[in-house]
Parts: sequence; structure tokens; C-alpha cells
Amino acid sequence: MGPSSQCAGGTAPDVLGVLFCVRQHPAGSAEPTPPAERGPAEPPGSARDRRGSVPEVSPALRVGALVSLLVYLALATWLAMRSLTVLWVSPGNLEPLATIRTDIERGPVEAARTLGAGLVRLAPLGALLPLLGAHLGGGRLGSLARTAFTGAMVSLTLECGQTLAPSRVFDIDSVLLNTLGVALAHQLCYGLLRRFATTGPPPQPPPSASPPEPPARPPAHASPPEPGHEPPAPRTPHVRPSPRIPPAPPAPPTPPVQARMASWY
Repeated sequence: MGPSSQCAGGTAPDVLGVLFCVRQHPAGSAEPTPPAERGPAEPPGSARDRRGSVPEVSPALRVGALVSLLVYLALATWLAMRSLTVLWVSPGNLEPLATIRTDIERGPVEAARTLGAGLVRLAPLGALLPLLGAHLGGGRLGSLARTAFTGAMVSLTLECGQTLAPSRVFDIDSVLLNTLGVALAHQLCYGLLRRFATTGPPPQPPPSASPPEPPARPPAHASPPEPGHEPPAPRTPHVRPSPRIPPAPPAPPTPPVQARMASWY
């Protein structure tokens, strides 16, 4: 069975014959059958196009987040710098996890109280810091890294500043707990912030169901134009106007038959 029968929908299992199916060009040359037209591309605002991107945060929400962050930092600084009335003060701790192990040995109630206080101390920064950026600080991992680093720097500054108070000491475990609390709050709030606190792109009209028409193909014998040169326009043949011929003079009237017969005699 030939290729033409296979192109017409024959049942022959010859795959090579189907691959070499040809159609006759109007100019008489055979060209391979072009592949089937694909459907229209998705609009730029589709879900697939926005998979790796983050919508923008409105300017009003960014200003509100900045004001809330400044107020909360002022409150946290006042709580960290205020002096306490205590009988004795434990020495500072520069060994990581030393204070955490001591709190766990005191019992679950004491561990839950001290560890929970360390986690909640700067946790609101995990939701406020991403709102300061136009795109929530980037993707989830990038925003988490920036937020956790900023929270660690804020906690380290507070721990260093509270040593000026007579009843406060520096504790490295407080920095670790504060940073962990900021990271956990960021992971819990990032999905909600991306869904409710951002403005997405404007909706795009649905694509048409009919595929676009393929462009007209030039004939096989025509050579493609060179780049930068446009093909010359077809010239119209010049037709010379014919000279005007004057009209012929009218013929003299024919005399009647009786007058012609009288002239013969």
C-alpha cells in the first residue's frame, strides 16, 4: 500500500509510509505535510505562568506593616531593657543549648514556659518583615532566609543592649529561640500573605477555541527576498493613446429617381 493510501486513513501498519506522506503543492512541487497546528498559547496571566512568581504587595499594606513593625520593636526594646527586681543574677551564657537543657531538666512546665516565651518574643516579625518587600521577599525559601536573618540580627541587638541593665545578662539560647520563632511564624503565615495580602495581575480574556490560521506560503519556485531588500512592485504596462480620427463628412443626399431619369434624356 502506497503513501497516498496511508495518508487517506488506511489501516496499514507501515510507520515509515506515514512519515513520508506528501501533498501536492499548487505549483506542482511536492512538499512534506506540515505538522498539526497546536492550540493557542496560554495567556500571560494564567496559573502556569504565575507558578514561580509572587504577586505584588500593595503600597498601603507595606506602609501599615512598617508602622506596625516599628511599634512592636519599640515595645520589645522596652521590655528587654527594663530592669527587674531579683535577688541574684545568673552569669551570661555563651554556650549554645546550655540554658535549654537546664530548663528541660527542671520539668515540662518550666521548659514550656521558658521555651515558649523565647519562641513568641519576636514571632510577629515573621509576618511583618515579608510585607515590607514589594514581592514578599521573593519565593518561600528566599523570603524565609531573609526574614530569619533579620530576626536573628534584631534578637542579637536586643541581647547585647539588655546587658546595660543591671539585672539582665546575655544568653545565646535566647537568640536561637527568637530566630526559630521568627522562622516558624514566617512558614505559617507565608501562604496566607501570598493569598490575601497581594494583588495579582489583571484577568486575561479566555483564548479562542479555533486555532489561528497558518500564514500563506509562497510558491516553491519563488526565491525568498534578501534581508533588507523589499521585492519591487509589479510594473503596469504603458499603453500609448491612439490618435483621434476626425469624423467623416456626411454623404450628399441622393436625388430622387425621377430626377435621375430626367437627366438621362
